[in-house]
Amino acid sequence: MVDIESLVTREIEDLHVFFVSWFSGSAPDDDAWFQDEFTDRFHLSFVLIPPGGNMLDLGTLTSSIRSRHGSNPDFRIAIRNVKVRLCWENYVLATYEEWQRNALASKPPDNGRLASVLFQNGDSLKWLHVHETWLPVEVMAAGPYDF
Repeated sequence: MVDIESLVTREIEDLHVFFVSWFSGSAPDDDAWFQDEFTDRFHLSFVLIPPGGNMLDLGTLTSSIRSRHGSNPDFRIAIRNVKVRLCWENYVLATYEEWQRNALASKPPDNGRLASVLFQNGDSLKWLHVHETWLPVEVMAAGPYDF
């Protein structure tokens, strides 16, 4: 039997490993690699709502990320507290904390956010919707940022 919590945790962690390698420049700046490691993970109807509240569709998000290869060599991410909240039919709802260190595009650059993610669950997990919100200031200030 497939352990959905492990699958979800691995998918969330793997996508964020991609982000670190892409923004740090350790990943190849290659269209086919980018497609395999990033774009193919998402449903065509994907939407991201980052902590600032603006909504990004897959095309906008893909263009933005593709253009920033190697833009943040010291960027790091830690994923914590992944929890599957609900599974039904072909969908999985989960939450997780995303901790960032040296994030040049975020204020503050060392930060934490709580995310809800909706996956379509078929042959693989496809990211459908992510909504992020900042963790409370006192929680972010306490860290830890030892990753």
